[in-house]
Amino acid sequence: MATATKTETPHIGITQDGRAEVGKGLGKVLADEYTLYLKTHNYHWNVSGPHFHSLHTLFEEQYTELAVAVDNLAERIRALGEVAPGSYARFAKLSKLDEAPDTPPAALDMARQLAHDHETVAGTCREQLKVAEGVEDEVTVDMLIERMTVHDKAAWMLRSMAA
Repeated sequence: MATATKTETPHIGITQDGRAEVGKGLGKVLADEYTLYLKTHNYHWNVSGPHFHSLHTLFEEQYTELAVAVDNLAERIRALGEVAPGSYARFAKLSKLDEAPDTPPAALDMARQLAHDHETVAGTCREQLKVAEGVEDEVTVDMLIERMTVHDKAAWMLRSMAA
């Protein structure tokens, strides 16, 4: 069975060391994003109570956006010539987020947890933004700024729901 390997060396104006450093950092962002995707989808399935409809709908909007984001992040890692992490075990090692508990929390606690998680992912993006800026990887810089914008807004919306 073939295993994923580095692609042919990209010639995109970023050194090999720079691409490797950015790719490693994007792997952390990808792990956070995927863990948040899975947790948000879990909460979408398991939310109940008087806030069911509004949170069920909001969680669906958010996990749908996250699904696209994880694909884009993995593809950027590959464009840098690196291997994208892609297993639960690897994501668990790289992510700063906790998985959803086996027993779903109350609806507004779900919103609070996800708000905190969005803020955490935004923080991971901010850390990796500095790395991408340091190697003049404007494509990744742009991607990370967009991700921070999405996470800041999502956290605000969730905090507002749980207030």
